[in-house]
Amino acid sequence: MIEIGLLATDPLFGLPLPELWFALLFFIFGMFLFLDGFDFGVGILFATRDDEHEKEQLLAAVGPFWDGNEVWLVVFGGALFAAFPAVYANLFSRYYLLMFAILAALGLRGLAPEMYEERDDNQWQRFWGYAFIVGSTTTPFLLGVFVMNWLLGLSTLVTVQGLLAGVTVVALTVVDGAAFLGLKTRGSLRDDAQTYGIRAAISYLVLTGLTLGLVYVTTPSLRASFQSPVVVVLVLVTGSLTAGYIVASRNQRYYVAFATAAGLVFALVALLAALMFPLIDRAAELTIRDAIISTLPLNLMTIMASVLLPLVLVYFAILYSAFSGPIEGEETYG
Repeated sequence: MIEIGLLATDPLFGLPLPELWFALLFFIFGMFLFLDGFDFGVGILFATRDDEHEKEQLLAAVGPFWDGNEVWLVVFGGALFAAFPAVYANLFSRYYLLMFAILAALGLRGLAPEMYEERDDNQWQRFWGYAFIVGSTTTPFLLGVFVMNWLLGLSTLVTVQGLLAGVTVVALTVVDGAAFLGLKTRGSLRDDAQTYGIRAAISYLVLTGLTLGLVYVTTPSLRASFQSPVVVVLVLVTGSLTAGYIVASRNQRYYVAFATAAGLVFALVALLAALMFPLIDRAAELTIRDAIISTLPLNLMTIMASVLLPLVLVYFAILYSAFSGPIEGEETYG
């Protein structure tokens, strides 16, 4: 049994809770980028379709999932605020406009499919179709800008590193979306999605190399981190997963392609965390242990998270199993 008095003085079971919450924070962000990432990717691939029936299939593929997937972004913000409130405050004050731009892009991505289905009018659907594409492209791009600026501790919103990271994340979401469509569609639509996914995977690998190279050259304080075994392994894993994704897609191993796409997303998030560690706010020179909340609330939050997080994962497992399998020809978003 846990003595109540010890909760205020000692970490729960002697665990390194600051580091565990840092890892949990990036796991939650990885879940968002993976799950909502295929929604973004499908939205970007929406731009490649002219046939109205195929557009309806794309909307139907993500329809049951996208609003639930966004919950992980809310959980990420809540976890950051609860465990590292100083970092939360710093990031919002430093990137205030960027944060609201991300929220606006997310709102546009969510509103567009709803409005698209409201009227059977070519001009109306063309406008909201473009809005869906813009929202789906802009959101991951801005997320890439945000995480790069956070990593480097930059106060300037528009930087070459941030722009390159934004394009990299967009390419990754196309890989993710194409892998998802491999499970949810059939025929020429699925074949075309795999072709775009392979191209995006090659682009992602090149862009990742360019981004890491630029960060290495322009940020001397991070060069030691690049030499850590964890970072080197993650870079090699990224290359291997990209090759695995391409091979799986070409051989119509759609579940394997989807798994490797998930691996690419989590490898990128792990790479970000590894480069940042032990700092969590480079601009303010805050380490994880500097920024973490006091022992008692941290212990209580850990107990709550150990109960609630598995329930959330079970919910998503049920959701995805209920809507598993390819969509049928007559299914629509509405």
